[in-house]
Amino acid sequence: MNALHDEPDAILDVLGIGFGPSNLALAIAVEEHNAQAAPEDRIRAGFLERQPSFGWHRGMLIEDATMQVSFLKDLVTMRNPTSDFSFLCFLRERGRMVDFLNAKTLFPLRIEFHEYFEWAAARVAHLVDYSDEVVSVDPVTGPDGEVRWLDVVSRVPGTPERTVTRRARNISVAVGLEPHLPPGTALSDRVWHNSQLVPRVHEVNATGGAVGRVLVLGAGQSGAEALDYLHRSFPGAEICAIFAKYGYTPADDSPFANRIFDPEAVDVYFRSTPEVKQSLVDYHRSTNYSVVDMDLIESLYATMYREKVQGRERLRLRNVSRIRDVRTFDDHLEVTVEYLPTGEREVLSADLLVHATGYRPRDLDGLLGRAAKLCLRDDNDAVRVGRDHRLELAPGVTAGIYLQGATEHTHGLTSTLLSTTAVRSGEILDSLLAHRTGDLAGVAGTTGTAGTAGMADAAGVAVRAG
Repeated sequence: MNALHDEPDAILDVLGIGFGPSNLALAIAVEEHNAQAAPEDRIRAGFLERQPSFGWHRGMLIEDATMQVSFLKDLVTMRNPTSDFSFLCFLRERGRMVDFLNAKTLFPLRIEFHEYFEWAAARVAHLVDYSDEVVSVDPVTGPDGEVRWLDVVSRVPGTPERTVTRRARNISVAVGLEPHLPPGTALSDRVWHNSQLVPRVHEVNATGGAVGRVLVLGAGQSGAEALDYLHRSFPGAEICAIFAKYGYTPADDSPFANRIFDPEAVDVYFRSTPEVKQSLVDYHRSTNYSVVDMDLIESLYATMYREKVQGRERLRLRNVSRIRDVRTFDDHLEVTVEYLPTGEREVLSADLLVHATGYRPRDLDGLLGRAAKLCLRDDNDAVRVGRDHRLELAPGVTAGIYLQGATEHTHGLTSTLLSTTAVRSGEILDSLLAHRTGDLAGVAGTTGTAGTAGMADAAGVAVRAG
């Protein structure tokens, strides 16, 4: 096979892998930069997304659930308050700005914020290829042996036996998180993760399936929201929460604690020693991990007490407990629950078990493939990341890999949250521009070689079979 052409027009300045809010914010930052830049200073960007359309936590878009961050922490406002990609501009276009202001809240409905994301994504749709699953990232060297580019190989939508190769000077990896499940857990029609909650409930109600008892494992916000939603969705069923805590812990959203999500806090965290970083995470876990909004806690408690008064308790709590075993039968589950103070075990018959057990970063090495060998690592085998979110790579590598999310060990609690998404996109854009001049100078008059590639067209895309 011939190598991909290496003319400047055939090589992207940055190729984003994944198109959730993080890379969407970067696409907007690039779009706004290009609108004002001279032709020679524009950033050539593209993005790949394996979903068929934009989607963000669709399984938890409960109709009355609200965001836990202010609408001002949208895709752009913290970076560029004058941007017409802001949530307020979205409201104005939808004719809802006055109505939203009259609601007197900083926290929109989650379904409305998702609508905002879709609106923004549609405006930069020309930069995105959907239904495009990345299968490998291959380093490409110049004649001097330097790794100057990265070839991103993805499956051709609708023809998975064929692949497309795109060459880029930099990639931005923002593939989000994946559901975390207890070891040995197998999802099924009766065993769910809360990321599937809303569509799964709709399926059960549409088919008229009988639901007598549902168990919800987890003590965080998602677990509490799932408990409340299931209680309303199955009015004849017992809905039981199971967790190791004594009770739900309120989220600390006080003004001083919330400063841990400020852009300046990222600088403080990044400069700190590993010991200080760990202490900051430990001190402020209650702002984000295994905690629940106080109004939801109070609502659940009021429901439980009201049912106790009425003599029909559907909403139940099994605290200081854990699940020890799950057995699946054709028509039900048998779940062994241990009460931790005494070790006493009880087998509960249930129709459904929902794991609200959180998320974890996706496997970076598996995604990057051969390119993962270029990444430098710290003493804990975690990737080393610069303040500009660019991975530290081996000597002789001028290509760049930017990581959005999965950087809590270097950038703090905001790594996987929306709080600094807009600011981070600006920082990555600035870094791309700072590296761009040297990269372009290195490209002139050279030919790169990669492991596998086909002929590229003017868009930097190569298609090959197998």
